[in-house]
Amino acid sequence: MGITSIVVYSEADAHSLPVRLADKAVCIGPPPSSSSYLKMENLISAAVLSGADAVHPGVGFLSENANFAREVEKAGLIWIGPHPDTIARMGDKVQAKLTAKQYGVPVIPGLEGSVEDPEAAKKAADEMGYPVIIKAASGGGGKGMRIVRDPEDFIGTLRIASSEAQASFNDGTVYLEKYLENPRHVEIQILGDSHGNVVHLGERDCSCQENHQKLVEESPSTVVTPEMRKNMGEDAVRLFKGLEYCGAGTIEFLVTEGAYYFMEVNARVQVEHPVTEMVTGVDIIMEQIRVASGLELGIRQENVRLDGYAVECRVNAKAPGKISDYLPPGGYGVRVESFLYNGYSVSPFYDSMVAKVICYAQTRDEGLDRMNRVLDELILVGIPTNIDIQKKIINSKIFRSGEYGTDVLTHILAEED
Repeated sequence: MGITSIVVYSEADAHSLPVRLADKAVCIGPPPSSSSYLKMENLISAAVLSGADAVHPGVGFLSENANFAREVEKAGLIWIGPHPDTIARMGDKVQAKLTAKQYGVPVIPGLEGSVEDPEAAKKAADEMGYPVIIKAASGGGGKGMRIVRDPEDFIGTLRIASSEAQASFNDGTVYLEKYLENPRHVEIQILGDSHGNVVHLGERDCSCQENHQKLVEESPSTVVTPEMRKNMGEDAVRLFKGLEYCGAGTIEFLVTEGAYYFMEVNARVQVEHPVTEMVTGVDIIMEQIRVASGLELGIRQENVRLDGYAVECRVNAKAPGKISDYLPPGGYGVRVESFLYNGYSVSPFYDSMVAKVICYAQTRDEGLDRMNRVLDELILVGIPTNIDIQKKIINSKIFRSGEYGTDVLTHILAEED
């Protein structure tokens, strides 16, 4: 797009690939995220002093922080994302659920609003029937999330979930839902602009998870029929139009027994967005920047086509260490996104993901075969990773069948070779 890119980095990332590749790089503090990537004033000062016009929030840290978005705009900078009020509205999962219901999106049965009275919540759980799930209102990534199967455990588990939510998100608010056993986790990618246009780019299936953290994402989903895709897409578009949503976002659903239920909205671009880019040919990041600049979306719903199949495997480090040998795979339909290079030291700070490997093909079997080849060819020496687990998933009979739920990894790891 011809736009100068300025990357901010902590001292731990001084030798990272983004710093080496960016047009400009600005250090914003020491390794702890609380002193660097979460330090709003440091980020905004770096943007202003370096002459930036806009801030792209990325996929983590402050990317869904409404206060940061407001501060960015107060500083006279463009926020590449939805309006701060929209972020706040969707960031509170209790409010998000009520908003989704308001716009006719199916929601998981549960207690209306947040849990205020433990005894009243237990009564609601008893009436709902077990198992139930307690979730953090400001949560994500499995933190502050507890399943209750026995009525006797409810009050104690509620206290634990609330304490964990307070420790993780500085907000102990929790809410209660009926627990859906082993559903599919399916999300719809959305793009909106400031002119009232909203389109959806089909679904991604991210049911293969470990401790509520996604491992493999694919599109299209084996559980979504053309009719369900149409209905989910229309529901998503209606909600995002109601929110006057500008930018990239994702609406997440749980799918079970042919029905789908709203789970949450991610008011940002997601790690797995390349999967959608591969099957639609839409550059999601470019569209984000276009609409933040005040332009209309470069696509219309009638022009969106899902062509072929794409799958992404997340490569996670199990421990820090120095990369002694790294050679990413290549070939037709292969995309690798990583900050690794030979000699780079993976620090103990931040997220464990060190690479995303994405494969495209015309059919699911062909795409999974290609991913199997690519994972075999990926050379990564110096740190322990989850590549062996990813290969086991891709070659698993259960995963290949396309008939599974969010507990699929447990069955895959128990599967005989």
